[in-house]
Amino acid sequence: MRILMIADHLPYPPSSGASIRNYNLAKRISKEHDLWMATLVDNETEASYTPDLLKFCKGVETVELKPSNALDHPIEAIQFLVSGRPIELRHFQSKELIEKIRILRSKIDFDIVDIENSHMSLYWEALQPLGKSKTVVTFHDVIFSKYDRISKLEPKMSRKLRALFYSIMMRRWEPYYTERFSRCIAVSDSDRRLLLNSNPSLKINVVPNGIDTKQYRPLPDSEGAPALIFVGNMDYRPNIDAILYFCRDIFPKIKVKIPEAILWITGINPAREIRELTSDNIHVTGSVEDVRPYYQRSTICIVPLRAGGGTRLKILEAMALGRPVVTTSIGCEGLDVVDGIHLLVADTPEQFAEKTLLLLKDHNLRQRIGEAARKLVVDHYDWDVLARQLLQTYLEVIA
Repeated sequence: MRILMIADHLPYPPSSGASIRNYNLAKRISKEHDLWMATLVDNETEASYTPDLLKFCKGVETVELKPSNALDHPIEAIQFLVSGRPIELRHFQSKELIEKIRILRSKIDFDIVDIENSHMSLYWEALQPLGKSKTVVTFHDVIFSKYDRISKLEPKMSRKLRALFYSIMMRRWEPYYTERFSRCIAVSDSDRRLLLNSNPSLKINVVPNGIDTKQYRPLPDSEGAPALIFVGNMDYRPNIDAILYFCRDIFPKIKVKIPEAILWITGINPAREIRELTSDNIHVTGSVEDVRPYYQRSTICIVPLRAGGGTRLKILEAMALGRPVVTTSIGCEGLDVVDGIHLLVADTPEQFAEKTLLLLKDHNLRQRIGEAARKLVVDHYDWDVLARQLLQTYLEVIA
């Protein structure tokens, strides 16, 4: 097959959710099929990673995205609103990328064009006429649901209203515009049901997020003080809320019982309010080349998310490394896990502190949960397994 992937970011380095998924699946499907990419980039530094992708891609087209707001192009903004399109989608629209996609298609007769993320769906129009090409859109999360949750947690009224308005607009647009695609791909069955409840006519396959279980192998027990770890993009609002919630409402309850407990907050672009949490017990690392040494220092992975969507790569990562996880119901949403078998679920501060303390004090429980979780990710969430599922979806669409 000849496959074109269109994305909002170059998936290298694979350091956050969407880029990790796109990189790992692209690398694997390119072993058997011809793959091209067309992506936006934030700056020249990001574009400089193109040679890393050309090691397995047939070609990579990039366009630097110029930041803009509605006042920069008021007529276009009005046109979006009048047509019922969420105005935020304008941020991802690049006439230069549209032109590059059209030139690429004039030279190559693609079998599959896979657009990553529903906020990039408007590039479907750059593919017309389709010819024999089949189109796929991958929902890394369901945006209208994610921003509805974010709006409930935003402390600032201006951001709360903006998130709520975006959610309302996307709820009216997202499940219906994507009818144009030959197939939709969701990363979890819960996201699939959410989309079908909004538009039963959608054709949706599920290809979950995953982990490289050969690269991420179980770590030996940590040494030193009991330590917790949270991993994620630390300028992403749901992650910021999760850590502020944990440090305010949960961590003090844990320190009453275990005063020497430590928290590692590991991830790129820590926001100001996250950096200000730094203390003797809380370490904010910022970007790290490899998270595994920080997992090695940690006893438990915490995922106290109260918003977001999709499935959590951070949980799969911890499970592959044999580190037990305490999470909320939202945190493990979409994963085929059982509370008490593969991880522990807690939705109140009291429950979260109680279950974290239980794991910190019980080595046998940590070992049992770690082993069950590791088996689950090897059997169902390894990227090799998921790449086969994705290719099978492509073949179904072509057939």
